[in-house]
Amino acid sequence: MTHPDRRWTFLTSHARVLLTVARDPSARLRSIAAACHITERAVQAILADLEQDGYLHRQRNGRRSQYTLNLDKPLRHPAEAGLVVRDLVELSASAQAPKTASASVTVS
Repeated sequence: MTHPDRRWTFLTSHARVLLTVARDPSARLRSIAAACHITERAVQAILADLEQDGYLHRQRNGRRSQYTLNLDKPLRHPAEAGLVVRDLVELSASAQAPKTASASVTVS
């Protein structure tokens, strides 16, 4: 993130990596890093965190890795109690789907 006005974001790098792997379970570190706008080293550390805590499993196929997400694993923060990885992935997938009509929501 090189833009000076971006001091915070809604998703962590861990969430971005997880969602990128959900979209392409055989993605290379380089492409995950590019998609998440972080370094390959950061991706490697994040994948290790996610694997250690049981959010994904890595299977080596020659020089490539194939990732499998544990979609039923609960999200870590108490504010997301009751939500699982599947909920985050589905939310992201629905946000990625093409929109046919625009809508606005007002919250009071």
